[in-house]
Amino acid sequence: MLSISIPQYDTPDHYELCQLPAPTVEHPTDILIKVHAASINPIDVKKASGMSKLVLRDSFPYRIGYDCAGTILDIGSQVTCFKIGDELMVSNFNTGAWSELVKTTEDFVALKPKNLSMKDAASIPLAAMTALQALRRYQGDLKGKTVFVPAGLSGTGLFACQLAKNVFSADRVITTVSTSKVARVKELLGEVIDYTKSNPKTVIPPRSVDFLFDTTGNSMPYLSLMRPTGTIVSISILTSGDVLQNSSLMRLSPNKKDKAIVPYPIRVALNVLDRIRTMRASRYGVKYSAIFLEPNSTDLNSIRQWVELGKLHTVVGTKVHFKDLKAVRGACQAVFDARGGVGKSVITFE
Repeated sequence: MLSISIPQYDTPDHYELCQLPAPTVEHPTDILIKVHAASINPIDVKKASGMSKLVLRDSFPYRIGYDCAGTILDIGSQVTCFKIGDELMVSNFNTGAWSELVKTTEDFVALKPKNLSMKDAASIPLAAMTALQALRRYQGDLKGKTVFVPAGLSGTGLFACQLAKNVFSADRVITTVSTSKVARVKELLGEVIDYTKSNPKTVIPPRSVDFLFDTTGNSMPYLSLMRPTGTIVSISILTSGDVLQNSSLMRLSPNKKDKAIVPYPIRVALNVLDRIRTMRASRYGVKYSAIFLEPNSTDLNSIRQWVELGKLHTVVGTKVHFKDLKAVRGACQAVFDARGGVGKSVITFE
């Protein structure tokens, strides 16, 4: 099969399209999927660049990509919830979603929403689940509360705004985008601040935000906006070493030769840095945490239902064909550089 991969950790301009051995059903729980489209996420390109190489050993050639949408080609004898021909959304931490074929299990899939194309469905799993799990970190009910999501047209920000408004029933959902994007997303995202014209810290009243979802790694400057009982959840800053050790990134590592263990010095350093941020937030009475996605079929199925009910919409700004390697590299570089694209970027295999 053809797969977008790299012979060593590298940046998007060195991604290759290679013939690699196709996965097959080897275990009773295996599901083999023909990929129709795959999402481009920051973790895809950052991990391919070697972001986690100090704590996690990957096999090479390294097949890139964590989530996709496709059709079941074959299943193991113990697969009971799905059948050959079913159309699925997939999100797991066995990499290789940017390939013609991918293998997974029932733990990491859900039926594709009936009202979405494969391309749109591929844009949802990792980003929407991350946003959902972040919002759940608020201790209490977000109904009637104020949620602030900087960079609302980032992949996760897009879903966080809608989930906060349409599922968690937040009273106010505030986000930031640039001028050219305001008109396109105002209804979808909630209250929009044009960050090129206004500083959110002067527009949003002090001590009025209950929950801040950090997708940019820049949450501390907004502490003055937080209520004393507020919560900040970041997905852009490395977690504590302890959280990293117990995360899905380590636990679901596909390399079985080496036990995935965060080296002790790195674990201690990450714990210290996380403690500094936690203590800084606590001075304002705010609870701070950084999280990793925990992929699972239950959350993914809930997301499918909300999509079909019209509570959750996706925005795909860039679509590139997997055989157009120049376009793939360009789209991946834009995500790598966080260059402010619109919504999600998708690689198509049809």
